[in-house]
Order: sequence, then C-alpha cells, then structure tokens
Amino acid sequence: MEFIDLKAQYAVLRDEIAVRMQKVLDHGQYIMGPEVKELETALAAHTGAKHCITVASGTEALLIAMMALDLKPGDEVITTPFTFAATAETIVLLGGVPVWVDIEPDTCNIDAGKIEAAITPRTRAIMPVSLYGQCADMDEINAIGARHGIPVIEDAAQSYGASYKGRRSNNLSTFGCTSFFPSKPLGCYGDGGAIFTSDDALAQAAREIRVHGQSARYTHTRVGVGGRMDTLQCAIVLAKLGRLDWELRRRHEIGAEYHRRLAALNLTTLTVRPDRDSVWGQYTVRVANRAHVQAVLAEAGVPTAVHYPRPLHRQPAYEKYGDRDSCPNSLAAAEEVMSLPMSADLSDADLDRVVAALSAAVGVRAQ
Repeated sequence: MEFIDLKAQYAVLRDEIAVRMQKVLDHGQYIMGPEVKELETALAAHTGAKHCITVASGTEALLIAMMALDLKPGDEVITTPFTFAATAETIVLLGGVPVWVDIEPDTCNIDAGKIEAAITPRTRAIMPVSLYGQCADMDEINAIGARHGIPVIEDAAQSYGASYKGRRSNNLSTFGCTSFFPSKPLGCYGDGGAIFTSDDALAQAAREIRVHGQSARYTHTRVGVGGRMDTLQCAIVLAKLGRLDWELRRRHEIGAEYHRRLAALNLTTLTVRPDRDSVWGQYTVRVANRAHVQAVLAEAGVPTAVHYPRPLHRQPAYEKYGDRDSCPNSLAAAEEVMSLPMSADLSDADLDRVVAALSAAVGVRAQ
C-alpha cells in the first residue's frame, strides 16, 4: 500500500502529461515559458485571487512574500510551532523572529484567540498555517491583523483547494502561499509553489523578487532571489488541473469515510469546523500509544507518518526563540499525531485494510 498513491494518479494522467511535457520540449522555453503564465492564469481563476505568481517551491513562496512585505532583521512574525520547519525557516533567513502561538487541540491549527496577546510593536506579519488541509480561522485572524495594521500570510502548503466560508484557501488574506511538492493535494513532479494576492503592488514586488529583483532585463530594482518555477513543472500541474475537482471531491469522501469508521476506535479524529472543509493534505488522527499502533499497522503493511514529532520551539535551530515549555497543546499533539494513507486514488480495499489494522491495534472493532 502506498502512503500517497502518485503512481495510480500518473497512470490516469499519463497521456495528458506526456502531451504537455512534449510541448515544452518542442518549444524549448524551459524557464518562464508560456506554460508559466497559463498556469498562473488558471490558478488565479480557481482560487479567486487577482494574482498568482508561480515560484520554485512552497518555501520560496513564503520567503518571497515576506520579502515583498519588506521584512527586516528584528521584525517579528506570529506563527505556530506545530508546522514544518519551512514556516519558521523563512522568517529566520530574513533576520526575523518567529513568535509562537499555540494550536487548537481539536484542529491542530493556530488558536486565533491567542494571537492578539502575542502582538508587540515589532510584529510585522501573522502567518497561520492551514495544517493538514483545513484553513485556520482566517476571518478572525484577518480582523486582528486589520486592527493592528499587520498583514496576514496564509501558509497554505497543505490546503490548496480547501474552502473557508465559501472562499478558497490562498485567497483569504494579504498573501496565500502554497506548495506543489509531489505529495500535496495539487503536486508537480519536483519542487514548485505559488503566491496568491489581490494587491497589485505586492504582486509586482513578488514577480520582481522571484527573478533576482528585476523589473526589466538587467534592471534590478530590489534585492531578489532565483525563485522561478520551471516550465516543465508548470506543464505537469496544468495536466493535473482537469482532474483536480474530482480529486478534491474524492478527498472529501475518503476523509468523511475515515471519520465515520474510526469514530468507535480509541483515538481522536481531528475536527473540521462547520464553516470550512479540509482537503486532507494529511489525514491525521491522535492516538495515545502511537509507537504501538504504528508497529501494528506496519506489520499489516499499512504505512503511517508523523506530522510532526517535535514542535519548532523544541527544535535545536529554533528553541532560542521563546520559551521551549510554552505551547502545551503543540507539545501534546506532537506526542500523539499519526497520519494515515490518503490520496484521491486510495482504494476502498486499502481503506478497509487501514481501518482493520487500526481496529486490531487499539482493540476495538470498527463500525
């Protein structure tokens, strides 16, 4: 069983991907070819954002977004410690200071109710993470940002396609930043990412930054990076777009079926708030005896993963930022979270195997 079944997805899309890639090979514009603009136009329409700027990775998306906001050394960015390192890494690379706010235990997303207390005169941005495919409480976070004149950057690396109060992830705040890493809900076959905004000036800044700060060829108006998404990877994502809405529906169905069948087991499924959905970038549960459960599942041939085993404020590179004993909900989640196989192509038979193995591991029969 595959943890994320990209092979099955490719089998369906093989011909379309081949046509798209051959077109790039024929025209030979491997950097900033026509597929780049085509993809940006399609993604902007899909999210509802005015601008989409494709970039080299989800990490680069966060970095460029903060550069466009002119983050300076010593500036603070409020975020969650319960996330992948890229969230904080990009802040620190620019000389900024991550300020940790704890998560909601039932969603594992940042607790919007705790953000305002973390604001100081040095706060330059708020960066919630739409963890596991469900958006945080973006209206409340945006309202806090508006009261204090602080922009909001949604780290939407795991949530492309998710909805919040009828709007799409990546079109919910000043910036939305997503990843096209192969395992994401919308992935390429390498690294790639995108920035979304409806602010014209910020979009122009991001476009210039991704090409070494150029406003025109060899005219460097700002400090930038080599942050372009290559044309071949854009072609691959374009090939996948025709199937995306089906894949998103299927992810919702599989997540709902997991929820229904795991309800009787001795573990905790994450809450999906009624005003939003999750695209289940990871289908994650909480279980007290994780090591034992993982071992039983491995014996049954069911792969699992832990996202994430140690919060960032306990990581050697980041523990100097704040109190390592803060954020108790994040610390507790790190001891219990376990991700199960999830992809749009997860078969009913494989889902049965996962549930059966979990039932055996916790000693309770699934419904």
